[in-house]
Amino acid sequence: MLLDQLSILIAIGFSGASLGLTLFMMWIVGRGETHLLSWSLALAFILVGVAFFGSVVENYNATFLLVSFLFLIAGFGLLYAGSAKFCSGQADWPLAMTLVILGGLSTTVAFALGYSGIGTMAGNILLGILMLTTGYRYWIARAESPLLMTANAALYLIVSVSFVLCGYALAHEGQYILTAKPSNWAEDINSIVVIAGLTGIGTLSLTLNQARIANRHKREAMTDALTGLLNRRALLQNPSDTMPAGTALVAMDLDYFKKINDRFGHDCGDQALKAFAELIRANIRPTDLAARMGGEEFCIVVSDENPRAPTAIAERIREQVEAMTIPTAAGPIRTTVSAGISYSSGDETLQSLLIRADEALYEAKSEGRNRVRTSSLNSLAA
Repeated sequence: MLLDQLSILIAIGFSGASLGLTLFMMWIVGRGETHLLSWSLALAFILVGVAFFGSVVENYNATFLLVSFLFLIAGFGLLYAGSAKFCSGQADWPLAMTLVILGGLSTTVAFALGYSGIGTMAGNILLGILMLTTGYRYWIARAESPLLMTANAALYLIVSVSFVLCGYALAHEGQYILTAKPSNWAEDINSIVVIAGLTGIGTLSLTLNQARIANRHKREAMTDALTGLLNRRALLQNPSDTMPAGTALVAMDLDYFKKINDRFGHDCGDQALKAFAELIRANIRPTDLAARMGGEEFCIVVSDENPRAPTAIAERIREQVEAMTIPTAAGPIRTTVSAGISYSSGDETLQSLLIRADEALYEAKSEGRNRVRTSSLNSLAA
């Protein structure tokens, strides 16, 4: 080997310590990201395990080798729990604890009976299983970031195989009782794979975490905080884009909303807005877009070749709002909604559609409210 194993273990120690400190400081900044704490604690356990393993490189000690495996198994268990939390939102502690206890007991029993080689095989295999299980978590969550998640899963798989090979090499050579630190071709491969794999896994994990934070901030910037719908900025981020023929824009406005705020208070008015937003969300399809434009003004972008579909959606929402009673601390709120619809002819921008839908909405308001009207330009075209 180009480097002796002790030098490689020292390199793993420095790399792991730097990564662990980085993850811990990131957790300090964002306490809600509990997977970062799990990862940093995992690296702490792994580093202690590496330190004990390094101590038997020159002077073999079965007890120190056992302790090394116990810390490594606990560390990889924490790594799995943190990764499960990152990938799915649930840490899956039952499986993590089951694998850690199983690995710890089987390794300890074998060492206690004097079969340190068998204990080492068991420890390596359990480490491989933990790494494989962790990699599988990234694999099933790869839709979030296909390239990075798949690459992380692949690295976990490679490291997993290197640990299993260590157990296989001992079994193949019949080393059921060790009198010296394991030393074979599989251990040499594992030493290189672990330092390269953990470095790569750490880098990818940090990248994935930062990408998720950036995406979350972007979503928050594009989402109305009160209703959870898109905001005006999100809907009009490309206002000059031409809308395909058949696209309809439905502008909706709660009637006499100022009177609701004046009579019931702004908190109750907010409840009415949230209830209306839920009604919109329940009546549109996944392909439609809904946004709060500001105040009590909302709009829906509908893509459908059937020109009656947007009117049907608007009328259904109007009828449901008219029949709805919103309970509040200041009393029940009843309201109605007016709507205006415009259709794209295929060479019209979203901004232009919005202007014409607003004109139709104004027409509905001026005719007495609680009704749906279509842009006169569309009516003439029809």
